Amino acid sequence: MEVIKVYIVEDQINILKTQTKLLERYKEIKIVGYSLSSKNVLNDLEKLKPDVILMDLGLPDINGVELTEMVKNKFPEIEVLIFTIFEEEEKVVKAIQSGANGYILKGAPVDRIIYAIKAVHKGGSFIQPSLARVLLRYFKLPSNQNMFPDEEKINLTKREQETLQLIAKGLSNNEIAGILGISKSTVRTHLEHIYQKMDVTNRVEAITEGYKRGMVEL
Repeated sequence: MEVIKVYIVEDQINILKTQTKLLERYKEIKIVGYSLSSKNVLNDLEKLKPDVILMDLGLPDINGVELTEMVKNKFPEIEVLIFTIFEEEEKVVKAIQSGANGYILKGAPVDRIIYAIKAVHKGGSFIQPSLARVLLRYFKLPSNQNMFPDEEKINLTKREQETLQLIAKGLSNNEIAGILGISKSTVRTHLEHIYQKMDVTNRVEAITEGYKRGMVEL
């Protein structure tokens, strides 16, 4: 069983203790360190080399969005999962644009948090359904969405289009496989083709690009 090394950045000591206690129940998760602020985080990462960071946005000094950008610039191999109580549109978008691979709220069930950690560790992205809708609303276009010339249109197969619509609803690969009656490996193949055709690298970029092009419906 692969063990995922996790580092937590959280400024509220009670929340930090709760997070740690919940995550340590899972043998596939190892908490290698934590910080109550952005101070010393980069030095810790150099020494501890975690796989995934659980990053709070509301830090007392440098905020989580700025710290995410600093982490990704210096340690691109470390995946960042934003873990916060906030759901503001601007913070969601800026966190993703800064290099975060996922975004989940602190009130989410622990098994969902574990799933999110595993998803970003494997190089994927994770967003809760409500946050997927936030991203789509942020990129909402005027009613005339024919903004791209014909030669720039993206041609997805029917199954790829269905997969894109389902990830826009925040569904996991397992859930998509169940709905479409296909295997998880086939879902991953569809996602790879979608990313390649849309010239994107993750789910969030695919969703927002699809919405801007009128390929995804709320």
